[in-house]
Formats: sequence, structure tokens, C-alpha cells
Amino acid sequence: MKVGRTMRWFLWPFSLVYEAVVRVRAWCYAHGVFRARRLPGTVISVGNLTVGGTGKTPLVLWIAERLAGEGKKTSILTRGYRAARGGSSRGEPQSDEIALLRERLDGRVSLGVGADRFATGMTLARHGTEWFVLDDGLQHLKLARDADIVMIDATEPFGGGMLLPAGRLREPVSALQRADVVVISRAVQAPSPALEAKIRRYTQRPVFYARTELESVLRWPALKVAWPQQDWRRGRLVAFCAIGNPSAFFSDLRGWGFQIAGERAFADHHAYTAKEAAQLEQLAESCSADALICTEKDAWNLRRVRFERVPVYCCRISLQLPDEFSRALLDAAQKHAGART
Repeated sequence: MKVGRTMRWFLWPFSLVYEAVVRVRAWCYAHGVFRARRLPGTVISVGNLTVGGTGKTPLVLWIAERLAGEGKKTSILTRGYRAARGGSSRGEPQSDEIALLRERLDGRVSLGVGADRFATGMTLARHGTEWFVLDDGLQHLKLARDADIVMIDATEPFGGGMLLPAGRLREPVSALQRADVVVISRAVQAPSPALEAKIRRYTQRPVFYARTELESVLRWPALKVAWPQQDWRRGRLVAFCAIGNPSAFFSDLRGWGFQIAGERAFADHHAYTAKEAAQLEQLAESCSADALICTEKDAWNLRRVRFERVPVYCCRISLQLPDEFSRALLDAAQKHAGART
């Protein structure tokens, strides 16, 4: 959620306090006052500097799929943000992101869900896991890692330059010094000299660009039937989403060739209500839209509602990264592992 200019200056003193706490905490871990616990395996962290979406979940999925494809016993460690009430059939919290990962990975990668990611990881290690992908891990300094990936959204890279609560930064930009690899998402052009120049003030680590690609458009709720491209290109659609950066999703839709007649954004991880579903249908009808469209993550937050009059589709996306990214990531992980031994 963006904060108005007046409110930002009102909250600025609180941001100074928050920044002091964050800096002291990071210093304590860097100098051994606090000690991170280490899992018996290789840990790759995916994180970011700001609140909101930068594309962490697609990157976590990308890494886990490739590790598993190479025959590595892999698990994802995630807190499970805002788990749905009632949990999953496996006794774990079932947030939208967990549901999405479980559906996409189809048992090829284990999911460890819980706030204590060390304890969760140790349980998975006892079942054979040797590679761990730590979701949203940059600020989770309690757990040692072998490679730190920091994602930056090119459309709003540094959260307005102010820390929480006045801005969207979770840490000062200088936290980029901990990065082993930087991944820029949603860049209009690659390379982006101005953005890279800012990054280079803090780190000389490799920088890569991730491109979001549309894999398919699936009919909700089953998510099994794809909507043919020749059909959705002809349709008028109302787009809605509850993600960290809704404007980026709406922009992507137009870039992929969708005809967007209306938009509606909700708070990140929002669980939709029956009233909101009815309002979305009314919006679609007022725009003479043929259907509603959302992200794949949103599809899991629609589980408690029904749409009576307007069909709903969701976009399944993937990240495209250069081959050099995999090599840089493994080099960083092996370098850290070698230093330990």
C-alpha cells in the first residue's frame, strides 16, 4: 500500500527507529553477536528489499524445478504468509503461494512450511533433502545460506527510498552488499543503466534480468482447461488481482495482447468474499466484458466464492532467465560451501 506524501513525513521518525533496529540486527549477525543456524545442505535464499511483489514466488519455483530436474533432492522453506483458515489436507497452513507451489511442483519438490525454518529444514533433511530454497529469505538472518539472491522490481526498485512504515523498504538499500546475485524483474529494457548504476554503489555481484512469460490462460476453478489464444485475444476482459504490484500485472496483460476493459486491485494475499465476487461480476457487465481475469495466485484465494454470470480465467506465468544465471548461482553456492570446509 502506498503512503501519501503528508503521511510519509508524519511516519518518517518511526522509519528512523525501524532503520536503526534493522541495522543493529544485521550488524550483530555479520559480526557474530547473533549466530545463524546452518542446515546440513545447500541453502539458496530468494528475497527482496521491499514489501510487495517482485516475482519471488516464480523465481523460487524456477530454481526448485531446475534443481529437481538435475536429480537433486530439493525442498522449499517458506513461512506460508496468511495461511487460509483450516489448513491443508496435510496438516500444513495452506496460503495462496503454498497452494500454487504445490500444484505446480506436483510432488517433485517438498514444501516445508512454518515460521521456524531451521526446525522445518532439519525435519526435511532427515528425509533426505540436500538442497533448500529459502523463500523470502533476505531478512531471515537466523538461517545461514550459501547463496543470497536479491530481486528488484524495475518499476519501483527501492520503495520510494524510505523504510517502513513511511516507505516500502524493509532494509536500507545497502543490504544489497549481502547479495551474491541480483535479479531485476519487470524491466522495460535490459540492461537498465540507471538502475544498474544504483545497484553498483553497493555490490559488484552479477546482475541478471528476468522476463515474465505467459504460459497459458486457464479456466477457473478447475485450472485444467486452457483458453485458446485466438479466443482470448478477441475478448474484452476485466482484470483483478491481490498481489504486491497490481499495476505490473495489468501492464503485463496489455503487453501480452489482452483487451482490458476494467481493473480492480485488492491488498496482497486478499481472500475474496462473495460480495466482492458479485461486485466483480457487476463491473464486468458494466464494461461489456466477456470474462474476468486474474493471476494464478488469486485463483487460490477465490476458493470460498462463486461466480454465477461471468467466467473467470487466470494467467499461469513463468520466468525466463539466461543460462548464465544458473552458473552464477551454483558458483556462489559452491564458493560458500568451500569456505566452510
